[in-house]
Amino acid sequence: MSTCEHVPEPSAAEPEPRTPQGCQECLREGSWWVHLRLCLTCGHVGCCDSSPQRHAFKHYQDTGHPVIRSFEPGEHWRWCFADELIV
Repeated sequence: MSTCEHVPEPSAAEPEPRTPQGCQECLREGSWWVHLRLCLTCGHVGCCDSSPQRHAFKHYQDTGHPVIRSFEPGEHWRWCFADELIV
């Protein structure tokens, strides 16, 4: 794993997921997802790039919030969209 300037401080509390039951936009639109991602800036839950709507990436494009983590049980990796790195 690499580090980048966008990774939250280790002492920073992780935000509460806004929609722990699934992708915020897919739930609203009646769409579906493959995997879920959690924005570590604001708690937005979005669907992954393998999902038809790619809401996690669209959230990054709209907000500039760069770091997400997997929101899948048992997965603990994080990704920085800005640096295109696992962090």
